[in-house]
Formats: sequence, structure tokens, C-alpha cells
Amino acid sequence: MNKKLEKIIEDIKPVLERDGGSLELVSYDKKNGVVEIAFTGACAHCPISDVTLKHLIEAEIKENMPEVKEVRAVK
Repeated sequence: MNKKLEKIIEDIKPVLERDGGSLELVSYDKKNGVVEIAFTGACAHCPISDVTLKHLIEAEIKENMPEVKEVRAVK
């Protein structure tokens, strides 16, 4: 996997853990610029996880890795 991406994910986790959730990096398709993550804990069933995905996780990853085009949540 990509070390820079893994570091970004680790930096985001404490924000989610405050609310009893977390996330895991599932895959990174470097060719297409797609990152797949899985929500865990409270985040897995949170009704606003889509907002968290786009406005926190995807925004942070894209800011640090402009080559990433999209971040998707998978089950």
C-alpha cells in the first residue's frame, strides 16, 4: 500500500475515534486514483458517514495527494 496514504488515514482516525468509530484503508488503485475505505465502529452505521467521507476524509486525502480522484466507502 502507499505509505503516505496510510499516514493520512492514521492522522484522521483520532477524529473518528472520539465518536466511537474509525476507518480502515481497504485499497488504493493508483492507476485510477481511487481509494477505498471501510468505516468501523459507530461510523459503520452513522447516518452522516457520507458527509464525513466527502468533507473530512476525501478532502484531507486529496489535499495531501492530488493524484487521488475519489474516495469510496465499501462494506
